[in-house]
Amino acid sequence: MKAWLLRFFQDEQGLTMVEYAIAGALVTVAAVGAFTNLGNAVVTRITALVAAVNT
Repeated sequence: MKAWLLRFFQDEQGLTMVEYAIAGALVTVAAVGAFTNLGNAVVTRITALVAAVNT
């Protein structure tokens, strides 16, 4: 049992998968934030253009 516990705590393969999952989640959150800001900027610009054309 002691040998199994030592192997379990020394195994870093599972930790690597967790790191990749966290990195993937951070990239996803950053992408969603960037596209949300881009969408808001496009809506603002189009609204300004429509207002300029209507005057």
